Amino acid sequence: MSAERALRTAAPHELLDAVRRVLAEEYAAESVELFMADYGLTVLQPVSVLPSTTEPVSVHNSPAGRAFGAQEPFLEEVDGGSVRVHLPVTVRGDRLGVLSVTLRDDGGARDLVGELADIAEVLGHEVVVAERDTDVYLQARRKDRLTLAAEMQWQLLPGRSCSRPEYELGAQLEPAYAIFGDNFDWSATADRLMLYVTNGMGEGIEASLLTNLAINALRNARRAGLDIEDQAALADQAVYAHYQGRRYLSVLMLEFDLATGRAKVVDAGSPQLLCLRDGVVEHVAFEAQLPLGMFEETDYVVQDFLVRPGDRLVFVSDGVHAAASPKGEVYGDTALARAIQSTRLLPAAEVPRAILRELTGHRGRSVPKDDALVVCLDWRGR
Repeated sequence: MSAERALRTAAPHELLDAVRRVLAEEYAAESVELFMADYGLTVLQPVSVLPSTTEPVSVHNSPAGRAFGAQEPFLEEVDGGSVRVHLPVTVRGDRLGVLSVTLRDDGGARDLVGELADIAEVLGHEVVVAERDTDVYLQARRKDRLTLAAEMQWQLLPGRSCSRPEYELGAQLEPAYAIFGDNFDWSATADRLMLYVTNGMGEGIEASLLTNLAINALRNARRAGLDIEDQAALADQAVYAHYQGRRYLSVLMLEFDLATGRAKVVDAGSPQLLCLRDGVVEHVAFEAQLPLGMFEETDYVVQDFLVRPGDRLVFVSDGVHAAASPKGEVYGDTALARAIQSTRLLPAAEVPRAILRELTGHRGRSVPKDDALVVCLDWRGR
């Protein structure tokens, strides 16, 4: 309660100082550090006052990285008879980073892990609120400079992962620091989950502007309470009114009924869907309709899809599906199916990054020519 009170009364940029004071006073903490996951999900960046910074730690082979990946507290023995407790900082399934607390190991440190984990959770919620008023935590997330197009795209996203009793979502964009057109969006109510996967046309700022227009048009229609096909039609009109058919955007839209698993689908373009069901990966094909903004006043038709408890749905943009190897071999359904099988034991939040790592090996170069987007949905149902 002391930590929660301190965090809620602290200035947005002073959350770490507030939690340090409480942990020092109430738990005799020797040191407290907050690490934010970078945009590429490769390192955990320390939150500190710029331009002075400490070294980042790896997501893949560090004690803090173990806590982040497993989403469980991890205890590390350190010199001098102390123990460092690494605690995931997560908000409703969206993995933000890790809080590392060093305590004197007098035999009771391990009994405090539960309380410290609660404090890390409260800190996560306060960080999300504070980001409206300070850049401190957003600056800590970047190990390199973002392009302007990428800055616009990341600000447009709802998060990179989300968890509810009925489902778990994870998503990732590459190249993380230079993305320009691909995007995803989701929103949930008590009964519905709405998911968009978009593949924008063009490059750089122009692609980002197109995606921003389309996503905000879809959100505007959704928040007005319109059905999924009418959301697509109004967004189509908004894009066409501005670009007159010169630019358009592909989108796969799904609206899931959380109670039954029945989904309404509008397939307006190129994003692909694969389903892992009972150990078998299959491509899910819908009747393709025109991308948003290609022609004036396009009518969109809803299709039906049933997702079952235990299903894993993987959505990819053409930057994944159509990626070519140095010999010109397209990644395609076969390689994607292998990647989905090889990551089947990972949680949904980790699957997109793992698939994108395998895609890098196929491409034979670290920086893709086109945006690459992977979204993973694990369906539990009610």
